Amino acid sequence: MKRLLFTCFTLLATGIFTFAQKVESCCQISATDAMARLVDDPEFVASHLAPLPYVYKGKDGKMITFKTTDGKTANAFELKAKTKSNKYLFVFQEWWGLNDYIKRESEKYYNDLKGEVTVIALDMYDGKVATDPETAGKYMGEAKPERLDAITKGAVEYVGKDAKIATVGWCFGGARSLQAALVSGKQAVGCVMFYGMPEKDVNRLKTLHTDVLGLFAGREKWINSEVVSQFEKDMQAAGKKVTVKTFDAEHAFANPSNPNYDKAKADEAYMMAINYLKEKFKV
Repeated sequence: MKRLLFTCFTLLATGIFTFAQKVESCCQISATDAMARLVDDPEFVASHLAPLPYVYKGKDGKMITFKTTDGKTANAFELKAKTKSNKYLFVFQEWWGLNDYIKRESEKYYNDLKGEVTVIALDMYDGKVATDPETAGKYMGEAKPERLDAITKGAVEYVGKDAKIATVGWCFGGARSLQAALVSGKQAVGCVMFYGMPEKDVNRLKTLHTDVLGLFAGREKWINSEVVSQFEKDMQAAGKKVTVKTFDAEHAFANPSNPNYDKAKADEAYMMAINYLKEKFKV
């Protein structure tokens, strides 16, 4: 009788645990939604200082328009390779939008990749650019995952099926960088994410066709050490490679628009990113 009761209890407990796991998996919020929810934290909003006024004066790039997979169009800032090339770097904005700081940073990557890679900074807010944290939080919170994916997929179609695509982005853009690598499928050759919310679905991570370079801030409380550690475990479970470097710095330490960025650590992070991309593009 005792053995029968023990068996019944074990089966019941196992069933409850399995059900709980399914519920947790079913109810797990996406990386995009998790990033958007950060705007409800006043401390997160306050951690982003408003960018100083800046006007980009470069002459190599221009704004373009391309079709998106939801039947609309999107904008981007493009710096075309100096000679015909199938190498593309997608740049994903901070939560401010596609501002002139992102254009300048895109030009920096373009030059350091020797003009051999076409660099495209995607406008994920459809023309909206914030200059204060409150508005930036509003724009990020209003960004619909479906539209964000449609813009990214449209960019992949714009560059063509033979394109080799790498991605880079910061914060909001860091999360989008990884999502773009997922969307790019077999065309993805590299992914750099600066302190963006990682993908949490191991089954989605299994579809990655590239490794990931993750550059994180050790002194922040949002995409913190626990989040990063879980991402490493999830990538391992998915059978994918991730290289993580955590800097002794605050969130947004390397943001192009941050007036109080940590130059030494930002420079170190940039060198890791550009060397990674040079290797991927063989330039």
